[in-house]
Amino acid sequence: MASQKLLFICSRNRIRSLTAEKLLEGLPGYEVRSAGTQPDARIVVTAGHLGWADVIFCMEKSHLRRLRLKYPDALDGKEAVVLHIPDDYEFMHPDLIDELKAKLSPYLEIPE
Repeated sequence: MASQKLLFICSRNRIRSLTAEKLLEGLPGYEVRSAGTQPDARIVVTAGHLGWADVIFCMEKSHLRRLRLKYPDALDGKEAVVLHIPDDYEFMHPDLIDELKAKLSPYLEIPE
């Protein structure tokens, strides 16, 4: 069975989406990437990222709105989920990891 390709999006790809990528990296059954919507993001999201992904997880509604404005065609037929995780954390903070696990659990199987 092919791996499910997951793309995590936040603003600058330094904290939330990068933490999600590191959290799920190496889990069997998933390929994981992350990117940001801002011009100064560590990795700026492209239509190619969206085309690659099976599921796109955005940390906030504003991220999905930006993607829809900039890449409407690339989002056609894609599953996009807003996790509603605010920019209140540090990279790999245990509270952020707990929140990611809780918000992702309806969609993914994440071992404890």
